[in-house]
Amino acid sequence: MQTYINNQIKDSYETKIKLLESSDLTNLIKVVAEKTVEVYKKGNKTLLAGNGGSAADAQHIAGEFVSRFYFDRPGLPSMALTTDTSILTAIGNDYGYNELFARQIQANGVAGDLFIGISTSGNSENIIRALRACKEKEITTVGLTGQSGGEMAELCDYCIKVPSNETPRIQESHILIGHIICAIVEEVIFGKGFQ
Repeated sequence: MQTYINNQIKDSYETKIKLLESSDLTNLIKVVAEKTVEVYKKGNKTLLAGNGGSAADAQHIAGEFVSRFYFDRPGLPSMALTTDTSILTAIGNDYGYNELFARQIQANGVAGDLFIGISTSGNSENIIRALRACKEKEITTVGLTGQSGGEMAELCDYCIKVPSNETPRIQESHILIGHIICAIVEEVIFGKGFQ
């Protein structure tokens, strides 16, 4: 059992080292953070969605924007499209599970917003439909996926593909990336910025 625990920690560490050593990926995280700052400075919002553990990550990141991350500051508008059970069950019942997020984007998204779709496979149909709905509304799209990017890779304005095919390792890196983006946004908008 101890060996298993050690190997899990090692695998997580090695995935993050691959992320660290990819200048393409770290630069893409920077670009997405800068785009998020731009969206907020223009008075727009972020919308996030995912399924299962990725739904929890969407809620987690939205919570960091709305509340605080490292320090007290005004809240930033952010919505996790995974949280309202009345909306989710109404859409699921009336239109089907695949329309859960697209319908909410049609209702709440406006041009200039930023959508972050989270899917370890990159092939979650309800995220793919949400990305298409974003295109129609001129909403910038960011994908957080695994190594292949799946179908999302071609649909996103920016797709950050974690260098792993293992769901737990991908999800651990997704929340790391989300935290980095939150920290940069908070510091640039409300802090002293980066020199």
